[in-house]
Amino acid sequence: PCLRRLCSSIAEKTGKVLGEFCRCYKEQYGVALFNSVRYEIEGNGGPQAQLLHRKVPLEDHVIYSGNLFQYIEENKKWRNRFCVVPHNYGLVLYENKMAYERDLPPRVLVNSAGYKILTSVDQYLELVNSSLPGVTPKSGHSPILKCPTDFPLILWHPYARHYYFCVMTGKEQEKWRAVFQDCVRHCNNGISEDSKVEAPAFTDAVRMYRQSKEQYGTWDMLCGNETQVLSNLVMEELLPELRTTIGPRLKGKAQERQRTWIQISDAVYRMVYEQTKAQYDAAMAKCEEERPQMESTIRTDMDQIITSKEHLASKIRAFVLPKAEVCVRNHVQPYISSILEALMTPTSQGFAEVREVFFKEVTDMNMNIVNEGGLDKLVEHMEKLSHLAFHPVKMQSCYEKMDQLKLEGLQQRFDVSSTSVFKQRAQIHMRQQMDDAVYTFETLLHQELGKLQGKDDLCKSIQRILERVLKKYDYDSSTVRKKFFREALLQITIPFLLKKLAPTCKGELAKFQELIFEDFASFILVENTYEEVVLQSVMKDIMQAVKEAAVQRKHNLYRDSMVMHNSDPNLHLLGEGIPIDWGEEYSGQPEAEPATDKRRRAKQVVSVIQDDEGVLHYKAGAEAVLQPGSPEPRELDPGAPPSSPDGVEEIREALVKESLGDGVEAEEQLTNAVPASPVPGADVLSEARVPHAAPASPAPGAKTPSPSAGMACHQPSDKETGEEVAPPGSECSPLQPAGTTESGERVQTEF
Repeated sequence: PCLRRLCSSIAEKTGKVLGEFCRCYKEQYGVALFNSVRYEIEGNGGPQAQLLHRKVPLEDHVIYSGNLFQYIEENKKWRNRFCVVPHNYGLVLYENKMAYERDLPPRVLVNSAGYKILTSVDQYLELVNSSLPGVTPKSGHSPILKCPTDFPLILWHPYARHYYFCVMTGKEQEKWRAVFQDCVRHCNNGISEDSKVEAPAFTDAVRMYRQSKEQYGTWDMLCGNETQVLSNLVMEELLPELRTTIGPRLKGKAQERQRTWIQISDAVYRMVYEQTKAQYDAAMAKCEEERPQMESTIRTDMDQIITSKEHLASKIRAFVLPKAEVCVRNHVQPYISSILEALMTPTSQGFAEVREVFFKEVTDMNMNIVNEGGLDKLVEHMEKLSHLAFHPVKMQSCYEKMDQLKLEGLQQRFDVSSTSVFKQRAQIHMRQQMDDAVYTFETLLHQELGKLQGKDDLCKSIQRILERVLKKYDYDSSTVRKKFFREALLQITIPFLLKKLAPTCKGELAKFQELIFEDFASFILVENTYEEVVLQSVMKDIMQAVKEAAVQRKHNLYRDSMVMHNSDPNLHLLGEGIPIDWGEEYSGQPEAEPATDKRRRAKQVVSVIQDDEGVLHYKAGAEAVLQPGSPEPRELDPGAPPSSPDGVEEIREALVKESLGDGVEAEEQLTNAVPASPVPGADVLSEARVPHAAPASPAPGAKTPSPSAGMACHQPSDKETGEEVAPPGSECSPLQPAGTTESGERVQTEF
């Protein structure tokens, strides 16, 4: 009965939050649709980009793959796992490489949106200790986690389950950290910018909902796809109540209570996610159903809607603008230049590093062609260069420039909870600009190849094209950075102004509602118009600050008046052509490749990481850095008997043996020096159901899935939660961790 009441309370609270949000979403949907149609009709584009944009950057490629150790919470053991990061940046963990190549179901699928990557157990313990106030292990007691090596990699999330990995060397740790951070960065950016109606409607609805709760400023958990963001929104309100209700009832030692709390939080998050997805999908479907009629009204009455909105804005402006201008003059204007300088320095250094990395890669390629000769070498290098933007390690020197971003003093003044939202946004721009530069370079070079005579001509052409592309990059990167600075300044200052003005302005807004015709009420909102007026009050100062920085040529910014005329009028037409496959086109292989061979090649580990110093030669941690046709590392023998050392010292000895050992080795089971006993307090959760439990791995002698099932079945799509579908008839608890295998290991699913 207590459990049923708890589940009912969670569902009720979730439904209440989602009900309020969906009302906001419906309102914002009409406004976003109107803005989209108006933009389509009037047009208001900025400077034309000089670089080409690749449509499908990583089709049929794997970002990275390799072995690492994962800690399995259910049986307190460390196990070797083969990790694959497909083009959509999901983390897919297999039993071993053989399981991946045989198309067996993965053990774990992780969408890493909202996670933080930690490389220290102490960092992790600090976050865990703060998650359940009043529950801190006494000194001398075993912590919640022990790592058998000095190189852990921990994925921490405030609500969902945590993941524990370790590797053998610091170099490996840095490499995997770069890969994991790339996954987080990509998955956090889960709301498609291609959607001109749904995306702005959603983000504005989230902002309006949080402002209705007096929560202004940036929000760290606006990450992932729409359902993940909404789940975070619910959990932000739900978790404090659960902590008060459940926390005192947890039994056992401090570490056991912490472990149980993490499992409960994860189970609740899954419940919330399922309910959120269903309710949000229904709200979206309803809006989509009404869209044709709304769009017809907008197109028919566009002029009247614009006139009505301008009339409303003039009335609100007369009331709000004097107060807003005083607030801007006293509280915002003195700090704009400081905020801009703090943003400009690391961002511009990052973009300069992108330019430098691109220049170095192309120059090195050109030197290799001079020394080693010919088209064959060019093809080999171009296949690597084409994925440079998605090489986590080579791009790391660009990304880490943003770690210098500090808004000391300003962060507290303007209620900026964290600078991470600005860091990740700038890093995404860097990756996009790098890929645009690379794609433009390879398109221009591909066009030239048929006209070249000999190696000398090829090298001169590469140098000439590089210089052209760098000029285009300088122009585009200036445009992108200026836009980023303006948007970041608005993100910092507008919530601050709205909060300052709320006591004197917000209560008076209702009287303006009568100025809106009922027929247009779906497309004009008083609250949105009020925010536009507040934005106008500070926009002039922001534009002026960015303009002055460009006039002074600070950080290589171009003036707004400088327009780069298109010196390659047909370049954008070239970018619309068929994507270039350097390997197939110039390798001399037959054009018609059997479908089975092509599929097999796509399934293999096609890593875009090239480790010039070679792989580390040990079975459990060596990365597979293969291109099609390269030799595969030896497989682990799934039939060899596993061993289970019991202490951290023994674990380390086992890892050393594994790193130095000869021949085919068994998968090592590494215990965490903690007895595998039931978690006290877990019985509280034993009666409930989990919506989606993942299938357990086949038992010995069981029938394995056919290889024809295909890897594609197991790669999480860009919008998937990363969950595996439960086999028919399986039932588990929504407040209980997902089912375990016979060995006690959870077959984990993730959002």
